[in-house]
Amino acid sequence: MIFAFCNIIKMKILFASALLFISFYSFNQEKGDMKSQQILDKLSSKMKEYKTFYIEFNAVIKNQSSGVNENEIGKGWVKGNKFCASYGENTIISNGLKTWTVVKEEKSVYETDVEANSEDNINPKRLMTIWETGFKNKYEKEETLNNEKVHVIYLYPKNPSKVDYHTIILYVSKDEVELKKAIMKAKDGTVMTYTLTKFQTNPVVEDSKFVFDGKKYPGYSIVKD
Repeated sequence: MIFAFCNIIKMKILFASALLFISFYSFNQEKGDMKSQQILDKLSSKMKEYKTFYIEFNAVIKNQSSGVNENEIGKGWVKGNKFCASYGENTIISNGLKTWTVVKEEKSVYETDVEANSEDNINPKRLMTIWETGFKNKYEKEETLNNEKVHVIYLYPKNPSKVDYHTIILYVSKDEVELKKAIMKAKDGTVMTYTLTKFQTNPVVEDSKFVFDGKKYPGYSIVKD
């Protein structure tokens, strides 16, 4: 009788432990592993301290199956939810409500609501905060990038059917806790690599920087989504 009772107690303990493990594992799967989450939380805290910031970066887009191999130099200014960026000869301007994409080659301006394609559209604001919503994260490893120790963190979309990419890889400096590089892997095989070459915090940026002025683009057609 005592032996049977002890076995029942042991089974209950094992069952409770299993439930605890499953709950903890499920939470980690949803939230991300603890190490990567702590790093990303620190990164977010630092970004929230800046009223404005300016970045310069190299953008490389490759797709072996389609033969795409593009390399552009970009720069961007961010102030709150507003941003202005240039990618090669193209310009993106957003006042926080509307976004205007100026395509010089087409002499066209595409006007969209900010939230209309926020999941897939990469701009300076989203690039520097992309990990904050909609992703599970996983710490991969520590490595050296340009003679600097960095954390390598993988992001996986929580709703993969709603986005065009399946993985984002972040390279975060170990000492400065700053984003140094981001790689986006799309479902169609396209790989987009953004490497930051300059990051300036709290520069003076006038609000006029984020206002679209059609007079500056004579002869351009405006296409509203």
